[in-house]
Amino acid sequence: MRRLAFASLVAATTASVAAAQSPNGVRTLDPPGAIKANGTWSLGVRAGDFVFVAGMQGVDPATNRLVEGNEARIHQAFLNIRLIAQSEGATLQDCVRLTIYVSDLAAIAPLVDKVQAELWGKPPYPPRTMFEAKKLFDGDIIEIDSVFYAPLKK
Repeated sequence: MRRLAFASLVAATTASVAAAQSPNGVRTLDPPGAIKANGTWSLGVRAGDFVFVAGMQGVDPATNRLVEGNEARIHQAFLNIRLIAQSEGATLQDCVRLTIYVSDLAAIAPLVDKVQAELWGKPPYPPRTMFEAKKLFDGDIIEIDSVFYAPLKK
């Protein structure tokens, strides 16, 4: 009976892992402490040696609500990205691409530069594209899309 229960547990665990991984090995990411993805999207995926993080906003993982204040919200968006990257062994310095959508380029871009410089500490910074979008999800001021290089440990 004990073996049957263990076999059922292993089968259930394997099935849940298989559901989060494609036939080609693309694995969905949902690390502890991250915001919750609601709907038809994932926080990120690992595909080989690369980690792709979904567009992140300044959502506090504890409350699942946008944080108050522009600079604080930008900071939180970067922290959300960092958490997902770190769950796969990457650091901010392993970021190979940032695409940043902002609601007001003139007002938000200087804050992005300030927060990014604080979090990275020093150059080099990743390649980055930043542009103004007419409307962002939930009327937010920022959404940051990112890609990290995080070689699989062999």
